[in-house]
Amino acid sequence: MGDQQFIIGTPMSEMLAGMELDGKDPATLELGSNYVLHFLYGYLPAPPVSPTATRSLSGVPRVPDGVDRISRLPHAVLVEILSRLPAKDAARTAALASRWRPLWRMAPLSLVDSHLLPDGGAAGQFPIGVPSPRAVTAAVSLILEAHPGPFRCVHLTRSTMEEHRGEISRWLDILVAKGVQELVFVNRPWPMDLRLPATIFSCSTLTRLYLGVWRLPDTAAVPRGARFPNLKELGLCMTVMEDRDLAFMLERSPVLEFLVIMGSQTGVRLRLVSQRLRCVQLGHALLEYIDVADAPSLERLFLSEIVPPGKLRSFRKRNNDNGSSMIKIGRAPNLRVLGYIQPGQQELGIINTDVVAGSKEKIVPSVKILAMEVQFGDRNAVKKVPGFLRYFPNLETLHVYSPTISEESTSKVSPKFWQEGGPIKCVVQSMKKVFIYEFHGSRSEVAFLKFIAETGRVLEHMVLLVANECFSSGDDNVRAKLKPLASVKWNNQACKVQLFKSRRTNPGGPVYSNKIASDFGFADPFDLLGHY
Repeated sequence: MGDQQFIIGTPMSEMLAGMELDGKDPATLELGSNYVLHFLYGYLPAPPVSPTATRSLSGVPRVPDGVDRISRLPHAVLVEILSRLPAKDAARTAALASRWRPLWRMAPLSLVDSHLLPDGGAAGQFPIGVPSPRAVTAAVSLILEAHPGPFRCVHLTRSTMEEHRGEISRWLDILVAKGVQELVFVNRPWPMDLRLPATIFSCSTLTRLYLGVWRLPDTAAVPRGARFPNLKELGLCMTVMEDRDLAFMLERSPVLEFLVIMGSQTGVRLRLVSQRLRCVQLGHALLEYIDVADAPSLERLFLSEIVPPGKLRSFRKRNNDNGSSMIKIGRAPNLRVLGYIQPGQQELGIINTDVVAGSKEKIVPSVKILAMEVQFGDRNAVKKVPGFLRYFPNLETLHVYSPTISEESTSKVSPKFWQEGGPIKCVVQSMKKVFIYEFHGSRSEVAFLKFIAETGRVLEHMVLLVANECFSSGDDNVRAKLKPLASVKWNNQACKVQLFKSRRTNPGGPVYSNKIASDFGFADPFDLLGHY
């Protein structure tokens, strides 16, 4: 992620010219733009219809009398069938028989622009540099005009919107008038900050909205009565947004339950005041602060690949002098799942004053599952871990991701460090499971695990995913790294230890699934071992 001023508001032609002057290969800009698209589409929800569904009747026994019994079904059933087909296939049913001709116009339509391509979108997203498919853009306009609505879902991701400004304004006008329920609207860059028409705020029928590579409308000019009364899920991916515009969208979405902010082009300063919000995902973004001021329904808060302000030159003089992101947790009585917290790069400000057994400590007693990213070779990061854990006295499951380090740090903490700070309540009384990912066998890692094992009274499982690189010198090397754990004096002798070889071969942050994160059918969204 580069300096925001390097991207925002700069035309592609100017970017290319500047790179040539600096002696840089212009092809890298195209490569970077394609990476943006690849990243973005990974976070978009899948459409509810697919052109690849099996429609062959070759294996179905034929009715002896040859009667078309499907066409004899009630209108309501046929309309429901059509609403579950891609728009192109639903329209083709008009050629079947007179009974079917008016039904397409009666069915709530699912329009996915990639389905209008000759291959139905099987080839994936168009790379930057490939011309925008004007035939698809024209077909979208035709379908939106011809169908009376409502639209069950509309996914528009294949057009370079800069080339079709007139069409996108008209599209939004039609979608507002015809009651779109789910909208995924992506601008294929460039430019990265094309202004989204303010008409979007008139889509009062929306229940799900995902926006990609846009600059949010200037809400100062939006009518104060504009709102999303039915919006339950909002996704903002690679967007440019002012603080007031983001706050406006959240304030005008009274029933919002799921919020996804991925790859924001600008620094994120997020204040959460919502009665219905259940899950927040924030990732691949510059986070200045997140303030959970009043969110009584919030159950899950995810932070993935967060960049602290101090990492970018343009933010060094703003807010936090130490360059850390600030995470404040105020009223969130149902917050159960939290992570990935990064000691040393993020600061926790617990302003929650829930009282537990007469204690007035600033704690979050509701959190049961916590994920942390701990650089065990960084003394300052490790020294913050006990303080973080003390905020969560009822923690039951701890996930720790240990990033790869080039060499053992000379400023590591002493093994006695974990004992010197005194007991940590959750470790002693409530922690049942500990997972450590990309375990390298460093002394700092081993000291941490020994502390957990020798202190935890109710610890039931310890799971180690050993870094793939540890196996490069053979199994003996792995056994040598694990040998110090053999001397552990387990507080709970019944604790089970499991070892796995990590499948990861590339560096990066913790493994994370945004789909699983918002799926409440998974009790522990960080335990990807169990999910896959």
